[in-house]
Amino acid sequence: MTTLPGYRSNRIVELMREPAERRGPDWLQDSLQQAVLLELATLPPYLCAMWSIQDEGDEVATALERVVFDEMSHLGLAGNLLTTIGGFPQLAHASTAPVYPGPLPGGVRPGLVVSLSGLSRESAELFSRIEEPDDPLVNAVSPGTSIGAFYTAILDAFRAHADLITGQRQLVRSMASHGAGNDIVAITSLNDAAKAIDVIKEQGEGTTASPENPFHEADGELAHYYVFREIYHGRKLVKVSEDPPRWDFTGDPIPLPATRHMATVPPGGWAASGAIVPDSDAQQRLTAGNQTYSRLLSLLEQAWKTDAATTASQLLGKAVGAMFGLQGPAQWLMEHPLPDGSGMTYGPEFRFVETPVP
Repeated sequence: MTTLPGYRSNRIVELMREPAERRGPDWLQDSLQQAVLLELATLPPYLCAMWSIQDEGDEVATALERVVFDEMSHLGLAGNLLTTIGGFPQLAHASTAPVYPGPLPGGVRPGLVVSLSGLSRESAELFSRIEEPDDPLVNAVSPGTSIGAFYTAILDAFRAHADLITGQRQLVRSMASHGAGNDIVAITSLNDAAKAIDVIKEQGEGTTASPENPFHEADGELAHYYVFREIYHGRKLVKVSEDPPRWDFTGDPIPLPATRHMATVPPGGWAASGAIVPDSDAQQRLTAGNQTYSRLLSLLEQAWKTDAATTASQLLGKAVGAMFGLQGPAQWLMEHPLPDGSGMTYGPEFRFVETPVP
């Protein structure tokens, strides 16, 4: 990969315009770098929504937790798809790290602005627009290139260039407790690549025949798009017709859980807004959270760069530890009221800052 298109570039749209006969090794590496950024971009907004729920045992909290672990697995698989063909994910850079509020990377879902806030009907609507398939079984809401269509193009390129697969620099981690397809596995063959892409697509979008997640943790678990539509509608998705098969949100109610009232993070972070200046305690946690997040990205990048499997595993373990270390400070911020009397609270910024990896 000779260039590093910025996070706000239109690169995925440009890549999708390339004719199939021109989708060679460089195209595949470039596309997989963008795929990694896509997977990374979903995690901060989903985490903020999940952490804002007061009762961690709530049905909606459990559903969001499953989605988050799926997305972590997708990030790992996308990185392995890139390294197996000789590239490596570039994450720890101000130009590539997600910026909130902002677009999805590469021009996917043009006009969509992804922001960080607590869970609400509005945030569930936003999440469903991120995950929407090209032809959902119910409730189409968004135009433009879907994530699933992009991965289909990537798989086609793998099939045309299976000789590129080397199995090098693969991160491996067992996540089977979070679902049948959630292990981060080595990509050593075309079959491995195809299965990984199937997991990413079908956990997010379901299949053309069913809204269920075929790589599930629990029976009846829905793909991400339909999970978020259920939260938005406040009703279970149920099958209302067998012939033709048809589903609708007419099942049991799904109450929106009690949440911490995290406001939407403004452009540039809380301190940049001018009207909302964090006090010293809040700023300390915001700074620490941004540093931990940035360290996490650096650890992941270094894990995929090293040829030593033991070192890679250690770096991955540290990255996972950093991720779990974000929750406490984030929820402290979500309990800390803004000084404007709105009744809303702060929340994590997930901003990249230059920070060394110890």
